[in-house]
Amino acid sequence: MLETAVKAAEKAGERIRAHAAAAKKVRFKSSSHDLVTEVDQAAEEIIRDTILKIHPSHAILGEEGVEAGVEASRAALEEHRSFEDLWIVDPIDGTTNFVHGFPMFCVSIAYARRQEVVAGVIYDPLRDERFTAEKGKGAFLNGEPIRVSGEERLEESLVATGFPAGAGGARQRNVEGILKLSPRCRNVRAGGSAALHLAYVAAGRLTGFWELELNAWDLAAGSLLVREAGGEVTDTAGTPYDIGVRHILATNGNIHPAMLKELKEARATGFEAQ
Repeated sequence: MLETAVKAAEKAGERIRAHAAAAKKVRFKSSSHDLVTEVDQAAEEIIRDTILKIHPSHAILGEEGVEAGVEASRAALEEHRSFEDLWIVDPIDGTTNFVHGFPMFCVSIAYARRQEVVAGVIYDPLRDERFTAEKGKGAFLNGEPIRVSGEERLEESLVATGFPAGAGGARQRNVEGILKLSPRCRNVRAGGSAALHLAYVAAGRLTGFWELELNAWDLAAGSLLVREAGGEVTDTAGTPYDIGVRHILATNGNIHPAMLKELKEARATGFEAQ
């Protein structure tokens, strides 16, 4: 399954890389912050064709096949939970970055067996960095093993977050989390690609990452990478990750309790409004 994921990601990455510097036709998905391009759609078609040619009976949950909005994303996931073999695909995680020429975007592909993610790849086509993981076999960057960072205290940590695309209170709650955490940690980053943030936690480039109102395709491959690299992944209330999680916290493990505490005190877990 990992071989299939890598093949699909690299094929899609070739298309993305070829169009990264070109003019792009853009349309809004749910808001002016939630974009989709012709390249997103073409990349997802490449991924679907590659997977289904090898595994024709498998199901695919891809971002571009789902209507905009939180409820549509939740409904799409529920519709796909019954499939034993499910691929969870984001053809370009970081579309806004792609549109603006900001070089932080990637392909994210995960394979879930009976709702458990067991293989995944995150591919950065500009840097030609391929992050891969299989359950129980570790995490790798271009074939070399990777591990989460060793920082033991929040004060030593570089953490990252993002800003949800939709309207409503999720963005403001993330800001509250930043205001609470930024004086406590070394610094905060917001690169605009949840999947790459998770890959960077796995590779030790970031100590932790949190964000609210994400989707299964943003998180599936990256969550496996972090766990296989020795880190910890939960929702922002501390419940272990599953493919339905939308409010994510991923860390090297050492700072996990401290980040949970800070987010709860800031009322920035995303659960306060539910």
